[in-house]
Amino acid sequence: MQSYLTTVVAALAAAAIALFLAEVVHRMTRRLGRRSLLMTELTDHAHRPFQVAATVLAVQFAVRFSTGYAVGTPWRQVVLHMLVLGIIATVSWLVASLLVVVEDVALARFRVDVPDNRHARRVRTQVVMLRRLTIAVIVILAVGVMLMTFPSVRGVGAGVLTSAGVVGVVAALAAQSLLGNVFAGLQLAFSDAVRLDDVVVVEGEWGRIEELTLSYVVVQIWDDRRLILPTSYFTSKPFQNWTRTEAAVLGTAEFDVDWSINVQEMREELRRLVEGSELWDGRVCVLQVTDATGGLIKVRALVSAANAGSLWDLRCLVREHLVGWVRDHRPTALPRMRAEVGDASGALPWQAVQSRHPVRRRTEPEAHATTPGSSAAATTARPAARRSSARTSRPAAPTPRARRGTRQSRRRTPRTRRGTTSRPGADGARLFVRVAVR
Repeated sequence: MQSYLTTVVAALAAAAIALFLAEVVHRMTRRLGRRSLLMTELTDHAHRPFQVAATVLAVQFAVRFSTGYAVGTPWRQVVLHMLVLGIIATVSWLVASLLVVVEDVALARFRVDVPDNRHARRVRTQVVMLRRLTIAVIVILAVGVMLMTFPSVRGVGAGVLTSAGVVGVVAALAAQSLLGNVFAGLQLAFSDAVRLDDVVVVEGEWGRIEELTLSYVVVQIWDDRRLILPTSYFTSKPFQNWTRTEAAVLGTAEFDVDWSINVQEMREELRRLVEGSELWDGRVCVLQVTDATGGLIKVRALVSAANAGSLWDLRCLVREHLVGWVRDHRPTALPRMRAEVGDASGALPWQAVQSRHPVRRRTEPEAHATTPGSSAAATTARPAARRSSARTSRPAAPTPRARRGTRQSRRRTPRTRRGTTSRPGADGARLFVRVAVR
């Protein structure tokens, strides 16, 4: 029993010494790291795994070289085997942490907060993908080494390390889609098709590449939603990349105005607006008439900005300002609809109207003054005028078919009583009016 206690005390003492030495190294590194970026990253990322690895290694040495523990006891072998597994795991953790430190130091040279950050984003994307791939390889190697420590499964561990081809075929058959996404992620990273912080339009959504892994891509939508897509999507389907070659982009704002608008004045107002705005990068400022149909003209303002976010704000500013300018300074150019209203016959105002029915003029009898000298002449002329008018207005003889139609109409028409009334005319004569009474 005393030998067990001696071994436990030795292990605890070794662990305490290891923790103390790890803390001393940490403080010294932090003090030296005030002027060195590498030391600062080491103290931030590698302190905890180094502390755990040093502690496990010290305990393993204490148990192995302890004289109070029986050498042939099976418990000793079990404890030592567990400590070996712990050392493998902690060393793998420490190596992965050192890779993260190297990555941060390498990426510190490439700034992404500058207007033209295309090269920096490309390097960042490739380094991040390499780090994740390397960490995956470290995990696989650690698992293989840990399996090789077991005699019963040593063949499996050796197969993981040496028979990578057979394992790859089996894994490809079992997880074809997963491996497809992994290779698609590597293709995206090294083909430079898409990078971190790229502005893309995917599935009709506008956003930025927030995270790029070996199996999926996270797109941050403009309203802070997240669209998660497999990496194989970007290698098999088309998508828009607004910042593929450069971060600067172009945008438009369209207006429908009346034909009476002064395009030159509107163009000058647009130029004055963008020159006074910090959102414009000074490259493009164009106002063009792109269409003139339907009684309106379509005016398009084309502007440029340093990045997609500034472009969105600039487009909104241009649209808001020019709408207010047209309303306040050119109200006659506001969109309107014209309609021409015709009369009942369908004729338009500028067309001559022709009546379908002839206008009948009503003639009034002329009043003749009766004088002693002219009464006889008038009396003599009246019978002659009546005879001539009777000869002139006598109708032509009807055809036989017309006679038959006349007889039939007379048969169908009910008989009427006819009477005559008379009223004096303007010239003293009487005008007879025939009245038909049913």
